[in-house]
Parts: sequence; structure tokens; C-alpha cells
Amino acid sequence: MRFEEFLKSVSKIENIPLTAETSHFKMVPPFRQELLNKQEKAIKKAKQAGVLALFYPDINNVTKFILILRKTYKGVHSAQVAFPGGKLEPQDTSLEYTALRETFEEVGVPVDKIKVLKKITQVYIPPSNFYVQPFIGIVEETPIFIKQDDEVEKLIEVSLQHFLDDTALITKTVKTSYGVEVEVPAFKLNDYVVWGATAMILSEIKDLLKPLL
Repeated sequence: MRFEEFLKSVSKIENIPLTAETSHFKMVPPFRQELLNKQEKAIKKAKQAGVLALFYPDINNVTKFILILRKTYKGVHSAQVAFPGGKLEPQDTSLEYTALRETFEEVGVPVDKIKVLKKITQVYIPPSNFYVQPFIGIVEETPIFIKQDDEVEKLIEVSLQHFLDDTALITKTVKTSYGVEVEVPAFKLNDYVVWGATAMILSEIKDLLKPLL
């Protein structure tokens, strides 16, 4: 989709009701409820994070959004595909600012170039005990991405058309942070398997955008 068309359509997204758990449920891993039950006490003290689904025109004016492949490290989100974003820091004025700040740090898009269109539904991540607040945003010029080398392994530029195509929905056997292999619903985007919280967020974004486009 041409970016000008996307801009015209997405301008109405502010008035679209959130689809929340209806969208999340489509991409929920089968073990999620068990983890939520086990962490009932921990959830009350969950940390906060903000992430950004950033849409932009590429050099050919095709609408895309950016994902990142995290570095391999000793942690529960090692080598996973995610949105730019991170945890709320004491100096952050809001979770929206957290998402913008982290986007600048991880992929190099300046905060003042980004327009936030909508706050969508929070997702809880049991392995790391985080509540993640996602936002949908745009930048109207083709970004010059600058990868944060110590945290980001690769930048993944996904076309909107590819994302909205139902052939991107798959089932995949993955190894969880608990060392167990399970089949999970996932997106296959640019040959990367995206599952868990990121897939749940993507599912809501897809359900919000489809009626508009």
C-alpha cells in the first residue's frame, strides 16, 4: 500500500474501539493461562514498559513498520523478534514517552519526528513480569535507521501488505524460556517467526487496521 493511502485511512483509527482480548486470544500460546495462574502474586508488582509499532514510507513510498531482532544474551527475551521499546525509567514522563525514547535509542528515529496515533491494549509478559503498553505511531518521511548495536541484532522492515495477508499466520513449534517445546500461533514476517506478546500486539493492530484499509 502506498503511504499516502495509508495515512488517509489510518487517520480514522482514533475512533476505532480496541479489540483487546478478542485479538490477543488468536495468538495466545497454549501455556499462557497456566503461567498467569502461577504468577498471580507477581503480577501485582509487575514492571512497566512501552513499545511502539512505527509505520513509515520506505524509499519507494511503500508502507512498512519496523521490528527488531534482539541480541542473544542470558535472558528470557534472548534472540526474539520484538517492537522497539523498553522499560519505564524514573525520568520518563509517561509510557508513551518511554516507547518514543526507546525507539530512538534502539532504531534511531528522533522522538520529535514521530506522531503517536493510538494507545492500544496492554499485554502482560509472564517470563519477565512486565506489563507492556503498546502504541501505534507514524513517521511521514523515510527514516534513516541507526541500530543500537549492543541490544539489537537486526532491523526487520515489514511491509503492511505482507503483514495483513493471512498467509503470514502460521503454527510453529518453539522452545519457551522454560525449556519446553510447544506449538504456538505465530506470524511469519520476512522469514522470522513472531510469537508470544509481540504476536498478540500485532493481532490487535491487524484487527484495528483491516476495517480501515
